[in-house]
Formats: sequence, structure tokens, C-alpha cells
Amino acid sequence: MIHNRIALFTSFLGGGGAERVTVNLAEGLLNYGINVDLVVTRTGSWTYVVPKGARVVDIGAPRIYASLPSIVRYLRRERPVALLSAGAAVNVTVLLAWRIARIPARVVIAEHNMLCEQVRNTRDWRMRLLPKFVCWCYPWADTVVAVSNGVADGLLKLVPFVKSKLRVIYNPVITPEILAKAEEPLNHPWFAPGEPPVILGVGRLTAQKDFPTLIRAFDLVRKELPARLLILGEGSDRPQLEALVRELCLDKDVAMPGFVDNPYSYMRWASVFALSSRWEGLPTVLVEAMACGCPVVSTDCPSGPAEILEDGKWGRLVEIGDYEGLGKAILSTISNPRKNVRERAAFFSLERSVNEYLRILFPQSVTGQ
Repeated sequence: MIHNRIALFTSFLGGGGAERVTVNLAEGLLNYGINVDLVVTRTGSWTYVVPKGARVVDIGAPRIYASLPSIVRYLRRERPVALLSAGAAVNVTVLLAWRIARIPARVVIAEHNMLCEQVRNTRDWRMRLLPKFVCWCYPWADTVVAVSNGVADGLLKLVPFVKSKLRVIYNPVITPEILAKAEEPLNHPWFAPGEPPVILGVGRLTAQKDFPTLIRAFDLVRKELPARLLILGEGSDRPQLEALVRELCLDKDVAMPGFVDNPYSYMRWASVFALSSRWEGLPTVLVEAMACGCPVVSTDCPSGPAEILEDGKWGRLVEIGDYEGLGKAILSTISNPRKNVRERAAFFSLERSVNEYLRILFPQSVTGQ
């Protein structure tokens, strides 16, 4: 079909939803016989497995913006016919590099988060300057992808003049690998027969994920029935979260083991998956939990959860920061879970998403088939 090289740019291969999506896209494009470079713009730990056949180009810069000269050199040397980048900081850097390199490549950038919320909640002066660069650089792209309608609406408020180039494409979340990993044995004492139900949270331990609300909600759940809370992930807020667990005397029933190689087996056996985020783009982890058959509850944060759950059809939605409402939703879900959540998760398949990306990355090749 298409045998030209495409470059997928991401910050690093581990820990985040945008990075997971980039790896999934690489796998899907390789299945169509496309040569794929995974260009990693800064150093970081790798927790995602690179698909067989993809070539990793590790820029190795300490920060994303420091990777600009190396990306320019890569583009001039390899001359890929199409570029796809993910995340505002990476997008801006790739667009600047492309303009400097002056190569004839089609450029598609994907926005995975609510940029206005990120800027509002950061202390990093570089992040506060990012919207100015977004307004300047994003119009250079051939296509701007938003991963949800909510992200698209937020982006148009910031950069209204990209409306004609804007497309909403849901992330390629569900892959055969996820479904296979969900079936692997789970050797954890909390999931043994006869043990209390386990509420599961997954994500970086940062302000965005608002795990204090989940911990406080769990405290209310524990007053109604025996249960346990397991939070998978790592991040800068760990000390505060551990202090809150001690303050509420939940030490024996809350565990935060950090990142695990296979969260999907946990999702398969958990009684409820809870997303407590203050903002998202399209929370990949919520779809993954549903694909594993786990009932879900979520905050109705901007943006994504309401779209994924179709305004509560597939899982209960509560207000941001409402730990009492979240606790009640968890209790209701344990006693009366939504059925067939896998049916909704199947909508976010790798094949569906890759086909949509192919149409914008290679419009002439696809339309000419």
C-alpha cells in the first residue's frame, strides 16, 4: 500500500496516555506496511514496548525544547514524508523544526489534553508561555487532531483560526495486546477469592489526577462496607497522598505500589475503576478499564469522560472534587454495576483510529485506492 517513512514524535516512551497512543499508532501503521520512526524527544524511563519493526530515534535531550536542533538534523537526514506529533510542547517543537528544516513533509499534530487547564494549574513559566507558541505555530500544520470534542472546543477558544484544519479522532486504545494481558494471572493477595472488593485508580500521582478526592471517597466507602483501594502510578504528589492515607487511618486498606508492567490484569479483577481527574483530554485508562470488563465511575471533568461514557450510560459521572458523590457512585457501582462496558470500549479500537489517521496523513494514497 504505502511504503514511505513516517515519523511519530513523542516526549518519551513511558508513563503517559499520549505516549501509549503513539506506540499504538506505530503498531497500527506498521500493520499497513508503513515504515515508522518513533522519535523520542527527551530522555526518560521506558515502560512501553516498542512494536516490532519500528525504529526508535532517541534524541536524548534533557528537555523537549532542547531537542529542536537534533530534530532539524533528523528531518534533513531522513526526510520522512509525513510527521505526526502528540502534545502541545512536542507539537510546537516539531513544527519549528519542520519550518527550519524546510523539507516537503505533511505535518499532523495531535492535541491530547485541555491546554488551558494545564496552563492554569502549572507553576512552570515555560508552560505559561506555551499558548503563545501554539497560536503562532499550529496554523502551519496540515491537520490538527483533537482527541475528543471537548479538547477541540477548548483548542478553538485558544486558536480559532485552525477550525478549517481541525479533526476529532478518538484515540486507538484497544489493541490485541491489552486484551491478552488482561487474561494473564494476577498474583496479588487482595484479589484472592473471598477478599473484599478492590477499587482501582491508575495514573500519575499529580494534581491533575486528584487522587486526594479518590482517597477521601474511599474513606466514605470503607465506613459502609469492607473494601480496599489500589492506586497504580508514580509522581510528585506521593508524599502528600501517603500523608492523607495516614491521616485517615487507611494504611491497611490503601496501597500505592507505583507503576506495574501489566495494569490490565488488575483492571480485569477490580470491582470498580475510579477516575478522579480534574481535567483530561480523552482518558485512555478509562477506556482500557472498560475493555477489561471493569465497571467504571468518573468525574465529569473537561474533557472526555462524558463522551466515553455517553453522559452516564456506561458508568456513573460525578462533579469534580466531590468526594462524597464519588463515594456514593462507587458504592452504587459495587452493588449495581453497568453491564457490557466492553461493548462501548470496542468503539475505541486501533483499527478504527488508524484508518482515520491514514486519511489525513496520506490523503492522496488513501483516496486513490
